[in-house]
Amino acid sequence: MAIDAGEVLASPSSHLRRQDGEAIRQYYVAVDRLQFKMETLVDLLDVIGRRSSLPVILCCSSRDELDAVCANISNLTYISLSSLYSDMAESERSLTIDRFRQATLDWNHKVNAPEELVEAKVEGQRSSVLVVTDACLPLIAAGESPFSARVLVNYELPTKKETYLRRISTCLPSDGVVINMVVGGEVVILKSIEEGCGIIIEEMPIHISEIL
Repeated sequence: MAIDAGEVLASPSSHLRRQDGEAIRQYYVAVDRLQFKMETLVDLLDVIGRRSSLPVILCCSSRDELDAVCANISNLTYISLSSLYSDMAESERSLTIDRFRQATLDWNHKVNAPEELVEAKVEGQRSSVLVVTDACLPLIAAGESPFSARVLVNYELPTKKETYLRRISTCLPSDGVVINMVVGGEVVILKSIEEGCGIIIEEMPIHISEIL
């Protein structure tokens, strides 16, 4: 599945309202067969990953899938790749999280800075992609801060709405973007999440650069 950059406006019906009234935009990418899923992910990153300094979280349900994803996207030169997994040393985990939080700060400075400063300071910087499993998401109840990435890619769609909502609350600010990768029979799971959360998740347009 080839994905091209271009202009698109997000539909209000694809928004999940947070307590502050802001909107999280949610989309799905349909993948015909499981064997095409990784190829589709690479196509997707070929668009969103080329946005300079963009912070992206890619969420997997298992360590095996995390390892497979990292192995397949590690050679993409336009992204800075890191990962979090449950048996990672605490010092390495802290360093990885600190670096990604710095990437989110850099992105926020970029989008709020005058255009001439953006061109001078961040032109050519790679996007930051953090691959995580659900076990490594921040524990908000324990006082850990959310990641506040710009984009959350659900490489593996969670089967429970509680997991779906936790991913959003721990990974995104109120104006973030969710992209769900959906294969075949997972359409049923997607519909269950929509109904359980009271939302509509629309198909992602081919031209996606303007939603970033």
